[in-house]
Amino acid sequence: MKTPCNSFASLRDAIEADRAPGDLVGAEHRIALGELRQRSAITSDVENLRGRSVLIAAADPFLVALALLELDGLARRLTLYPPDVALAHLPYVMRYAEVDAVVSDGRFLGDSFLGDSPLGAAQQVRCTHELVPRVHASPERLPTEWILLTSGTTGRPKMVLHTLASLTGAIDASPSNAGVIWGTFYDIRRYGGLQILLRAVLTHSSLLLAGPQEPVADYLRRAGEAGVTHISGTPSHWRRALMSPAAHPMAPRYLRLSGEIADQAILNSLRSFYPGAAISHAFATTEAGVAFDVRDELSGFPASTLTGAAGVDLKVVDATLRIRSSRTAQRYLGEHPPRLKDPDGFVDTGDVVELRDGRYHFQGRRDGVINVGGLKVHPEEVEAVLNRHPQVRLSLVKRKKSPITGALVVADVLLNGPSAPEGEQACELQQAIQQFCRGSLAPHKVPTAIRFVPALAMSETGKLARHDR
Repeated sequence: MKTPCNSFASLRDAIEADRAPGDLVGAEHRIALGELRQRSAITSDVENLRGRSVLIAAADPFLVALALLELDGLARRLTLYPPDVALAHLPYVMRYAEVDAVVSDGRFLGDSFLGDSPLGAAQQVRCTHELVPRVHASPERLPTEWILLTSGTTGRPKMVLHTLASLTGAIDASPSNAGVIWGTFYDIRRYGGLQILLRAVLTHSSLLLAGPQEPVADYLRRAGEAGVTHISGTPSHWRRALMSPAAHPMAPRYLRLSGEIADQAILNSLRSFYPGAAISHAFATTEAGVAFDVRDELSGFPASTLTGAAGVDLKVVDATLRIRSSRTAQRYLGEHPPRLKDPDGFVDTGDVVELRDGRYHFQGRRDGVINVGGLKVHPEEVEAVLNRHPQVRLSLVKRKKSPITGALVVADVLLNGPSAPEGEQACELQQAIQQFCRGSLAPHKVPTAIRFVPALAMSETGKLARHDR
């Protein structure tokens, strides 16, 4: 029987529970989380932050994790500032999160920035790898709000307000995690990575964190040496990982994909590469929370999931997936915040699905459609077909302007081999891939041009960076 993790009033309660917590391992530092019962990474009296709205801005995810463990249940509100959000947005975030204290290591904002005007009168506190004796703290726990930042349509980040209960509603705290060591390619300041941090802490497992700007190969090498048993990332993370020789020594028992559509090609590749691992792909968004995970190693999800997801109400309206549960965020913050939920409490994810043979398949984002002469094309649908070609490792489908149809579908393709063909051989392979696509796609969806590239850019969230030509 599952034990809900939201029985904990705070992360500190999990650390101070009878069961021994695991270890937190960074690129350069390691700590047994039990040490935090008596010691602190915050150099000044942590009680001074009680009831404050605190912005956490540290370069090293290891320090971010330590600060979260100290401040949940103590601060009124915690705001996580990811490294890929421009500092130009900092005053806006501080204003609408009502920040009155900043916990920083001096590297993320820069030592000179700490005295600059954007921080205003906010109290400034240092967080350090050198733990100091922890001042006796009151056992009183406050209901801390958590603010996560996600990309916005205006250039400003969206500010999504959660609670510990909504963030941990999908986590099973049953005592069956002996020997589990989690790893993740995500940054823990984003929803996907935060889920893994919370899962590790609340189930008393260990967690291996990536260092700031750590190359994938270096993290994979450390994961193999540490004996990581469970690891998560986006499909793009995994495609990049499987290209590295450092992926071979790792022998995980469980692989988890989320954040992007998990097409059949990446699921098959992971099964072949890690034959002993269980594989699941989860659907979650920062706003809607974790909805469900799929463990049958097939792309999409069974139609029965709409009525069988425990603790979650699901429905499809106008071809997009809608979610209602206790795991969804409370609301948006910011200037003129949009409505997060409809009157019935459902979040419109904007993810388009199509029912085929008793199974829903993700087509792509509603706002990412390419309009080819009035006909709609979801880039992700085309990518899923391209990625099935035996010589394709990864693809990125884009929109190219056309004076006749308004737009054309084109694709950048990363091949499996060490180098791309040239000249006549390249033309022949491009034509072969286009012909392969014609077997599964309508004519207007087949890429009119294919370009072989040495690499495809990824965003800080582990997703393909999409830019039109």
